[in-house]
Amino acid sequence: MTLFHPANRSLSPEHERLWAAYEIAYTLVDFLAAGLFIVGSILFLSPDTTQTGTLLFILGSVFFGLKPTLRLTREVRLVALGNVNEVAKRLDG
Repeated sequence: MTLFHPANRSLSPEHERLWAAYEIAYTLVDFLAAGLFIVGSILFLSPDTTQTGTLLFILGSVFFGLKPTLRLTREVRLVALGNVNEVAKRLDG
């Protein structure tokens, strides 16, 4: 089983559950990052809130950095689960 292979997500029900959980987390991080950037942009319109806007931009950047981290973590965990069907065949044979 290789990293980032599309078939990895459907090797077993456990693979599918793990894939779905990470997709939800990925989407949530995406929305949070976008929201932080939008609010940060609005705060840049006033000199009084520029510092807060900068902080939100930094937090948004951290969230965008979490996205590839989530993807890689998901893939490593999927590979760690292994191919359940292959293991079952070996045990039966």
